[in-house]
Amino acid sequence: MCKILPRIKELADQEGITIGALERSIGASKGVLSRAINNGTDIQSKWLQAIVENYPRYSAQWLLSGEGEMILNENSQSSVKAGDNNFSRLSQYQRASDSFIGAIPLVSEKAVGGISNEYFSIKKDDVLGYYIIPKFRNLGVDFLIEVTGDSMMPHLSPGDIIACSIIRNSKFIQWNKCHLIATREQGLIIKRIMPAESNDNLKAVSDNKDYPPFDIPKDEIISMARVVGSIHLE
Repeated sequence: MCKILPRIKELADQEGITIGALERSIGASKGVLSRAINNGTDIQSKWLQAIVENYPRYSAQWLLSGEGEMILNENSQSSVKAGDNNFSRLSQYQRASDSFIGAIPLVSEKAVGGISNEYFSIKKDDVLGYYIIPKFRNLGVDFLIEVTGDSMMPHLSPGDIIACSIIRNSKFIQWNKCHLIATREQGLIIKRIMPAESNDNLKAVSDNKDYPPFDIPKDEIISMARVVGSIHLE
């Protein structure tokens, strides 16, 4: 029998619902979970992911391996010292391991400096955590990173978490959209991208009107990622 199935039943019991109600809550057809539980067969990983996403107070580690506490507390959801803005903004979401389908890495600025147009490699030491964020599931998000600086206010504030999708073909740049740009001289910058007068440049535009637009030579750009979403908490 699949060792995860008893824990799924235990989760349903803890919630005070039937397996049928659990199936409906995760969008599964009737019998997907109940048949597996009755027959001791495996279930598809997408249903495990759906359970974690729809019941975020339960530990993914406990569900998958039986290790640790069943129900997350504040400390287990955000296992860093108090005051770290990036984790406090993500504490409402389910932390996961790198092997969990749909888990998005929250990375340090050092990791993003390694973006290239053809691939993106993140060293384990540069990952601050992995998160399951349902709204980003179908947006092609490659990584999360914290915003610094106020040049994109009021759209993005310092400490916000942005979800980034790496641009692997420069022909598909979307004008006037927010981008994270890795440059040789200025490091990482977040700007809206517009055409420049010269074909050799791109125009970088801030939302904060205190910051005037400027041109970035294309040969200064290491790579770019489009900002497809953000997380902001008051």
